[in-house]
Amino acid sequence: MLYYADVILPLALDKPYTYAVQEEDYLFLKPGFRVAVSFGKSKIYTGVVIKLHQVQPQRYTAKYIEMVLEEAPSITEKQLAMWEWVSEYYQCKLGEIMRAAFPTTFLLESETVVIKKEIDEHDVSKMSDQEYLVYEALDIKALSINEIIEILGKKSVLGLLEGMFSKGFVDIYQKLAEKYRPKKIRYVRLVASHLSKNSIESLFNSLKNAPKQKQLLIGLFVKNPQGDQWVKVSELLKKTATNSSMLRAMITKEILEEAYFKEDRLLYAFDKNDEVSALSKNQKIALSNIESEFKDRAVVLFQGVTGSGKTEVYMELISKAIENNEQVLYLLPEISLTPQMVQRLQKKFGDQVTVYHSKFSVHERTEVWRNVLNDSTKARVVVGTRSALFLPFQKLGLIIVDEEHELSYKQFDPAPRYHARDSAIVLAQIYSCRVLLGTATPSIESSFNLLKGKYGGVQLNERYGDVELPEIETIDLKLSFKKKQMNGAFSHKLIEAIEATIAMEKQVILFQNQRGYAPIIECLDCGHTPQCNQCDVTLTYHQHSSQLKCHYCGYSIAAPKQCHACGSPHLNTKGVGTQQIQEQVESLFPGVNTARMDWDTTRGKWAFDKLINSFVSGDIKILVGTQMIVKGLDFQNVHLVGVLNADHLLNFPDFRAHERTYQMLSQVSGRAGRKNTRGKVLIQTYQPQHPIIQQVILSDYKKMLGQQLTERDQYRYPPFYRLTRIVVKHRDIETVKIASHWIFNVLNQSYKGEILGPVFPPIARLRNRYHMQILIKIGKNQSRSKFEQLIQNTLKSFSSVAQFRSCKISVDVDPY
Repeated sequence: MLYYADVILPLALDKPYTYAVQEEDYLFLKPGFRVAVSFGKSKIYTGVVIKLHQVQPQRYTAKYIEMVLEEAPSITEKQLAMWEWVSEYYQCKLGEIMRAAFPTTFLLESETVVIKKEIDEHDVSKMSDQEYLVYEALDIKALSINEIIEILGKKSVLGLLEGMFSKGFVDIYQKLAEKYRPKKIRYVRLVASHLSKNSIESLFNSLKNAPKQKQLLIGLFVKNPQGDQWVKVSELLKKTATNSSMLRAMITKEILEEAYFKEDRLLYAFDKNDEVSALSKNQKIALSNIESEFKDRAVVLFQGVTGSGKTEVYMELISKAIENNEQVLYLLPEISLTPQMVQRLQKKFGDQVTVYHSKFSVHERTEVWRNVLNDSTKARVVVGTRSALFLPFQKLGLIIVDEEHELSYKQFDPAPRYHARDSAIVLAQIYSCRVLLGTATPSIESSFNLLKGKYGGVQLNERYGDVELPEIETIDLKLSFKKKQMNGAFSHKLIEAIEATIAMEKQVILFQNQRGYAPIIECLDCGHTPQCNQCDVTLTYHQHSSQLKCHYCGYSIAAPKQCHACGSPHLNTKGVGTQQIQEQVESLFPGVNTARMDWDTTRGKWAFDKLINSFVSGDIKILVGTQMIVKGLDFQNVHLVGVLNADHLLNFPDFRAHERTYQMLSQVSGRAGRKNTRGKVLIQTYQPQHPIIQQVILSDYKKMLGQQLTERDQYRYPPFYRLTRIVVKHRDIETVKIASHWIFNVLNQSYKGEILGPVFPPIARLRNRYHMQILIKIGKNQSRSKFEQLIQNTLKSFSSVAQFRSCKISVDVDPY
């Protein structure tokens, strides 16, 4: 009898590959197991079993699975179902999803490079013969897994290496990833034979001539009077001002014994406090309405004005889910929002809250994965960004998508190009659980689904504590410049408002959605502006590092002292970025502590936390930032919000520009006046009478929604039509043109709907590749499955044309 397994490989392959399975493995395996498999002539990959069967492949001879890598599956069958839906809907490969979903510790492959870790001789003595052989070979140089296969003379080495990683014998050399090993902490205690009173006295007498060792022993008894409990070495050495060589001497003398214990990396400092603010009358009504809506619909849109206390309502729903022994997924659009939210949740739920996002090390992400998979009490509530959708939940009962309108929920590059909000709703269907979409400014799609009866809807229209919404005023930039009432990017009225706010000992937020010092440097003599040599964009000037940088590919050069084209020294900056705004603020308000929040200042793992904590504590009085500061952060002492130029948002070339302008201005306005006093918002703009600006001032979401729906219906855009964008990329511009027109012509012959393009996007060249795009509109009555099949067939035919094999193609479903 022959047995087979279909295995997903972490590659962009059209389908899983079939491998032969030994009978004993076949009886043990099930979908979700990780296995080591050979692919191609010599490469070894970690794959995931998706199906077991007895059907022999027709086109190739199935190779045997090299090794089963675990004793239980790393991923659930429900998560595999989610992978398959994402693959089908978003037109991507299962291998691309696998690579995006798994921590890199789960993806060992033949080209991975292994390096030796320095360890104690005691640990070396515990190694098996094969472990010792590998360890000795690593003394000479770092080795790839392929080289280790040659040394051991067998292909099934991934299991052995995973064991060596977990024991801390070896590590991975990889620029962008670390490999997982459990965090182990060293402990010591008194050897059992010395625990009697007489023996302890004898010990102290024997150490008369070793005062430091005696001091260390005293420190041990201070920590643990009986001497029989394990004491953390790092704390003991610090307390006694001794060192590890003295400790080693006492271990050698068999006075102390040592051990290593696994410790969770995901320990957060928090004060558990069940008495979080009591719900107001309005919050209680909202909570009751949400629970009522959940009886009829799985998805509820919860629209609460900024500062209304949506989070407190979320926490009540989370409490009830935990009482029902359910897991909760709490999605946030940005990593920047997690510290504040985690602190608030942990005050109520303690160590049942865990975090999952890309700025955590791969070791930490692996521990979260294991905790979620094992339904640990440490992972009852998972707070994460979009990638947390792929965690292997066992008892998922509630998904909260906070700030559901945010663009950050959409993954653009690389594949899978999924939308986390929409995918969360499908995940909920797979687990038969509930989804709460929370926001002050719903996306047009979510509001449309509410109007059509697909979602339930609940509103919370008053701020917590009856605090009024901020007063919003516009400042006409055209008039201010004409009357010479400007100082740099600041109108006199905004400057006066900042002065008054600082005098009140309140804080200020200034919003400018352009990082860097200035968008461009221009030669005053010839007009030349330095361009990126790999993309069709001007380089942005960063004064702090004295560099010109490309915000698309990372290319940078030193800031020029003379024009590269004509040699003129007369250079000038044009436009204003957050760096320059901060500089102007420091000049206008000397002695007032100012900080900047943008991508450049928050790259480190804890950089954002430190910045937020400094602002919350009041050390920072004025915070300048990009759109990072508008996303759901809660600052109690902010009185004034200033928008430096709203027109940059309004004039963005995108059909969603007006919707996003309304959302962003409403959200940033909501940072003002959160506690006791009414806040103030000043919006500088050349278009103070623009309908969107007026709708923001009046908080008239309903009118904005009505106008946008009318326009979208008229011009055939979402939510009335769905969009799919095909992008063709190549280093040669003529090849891009020919290839994109080939795809357009083939689609146009079979597809009866509207196809736009092919056209160059606003930035036609990125990372030395030219781009052309085709936009396809799909009506609600058109068959989605037939359309998906048409695209797959077209691209399959395209890839068979020799001329186009060097082209790169990306398909982006719902590209907004």
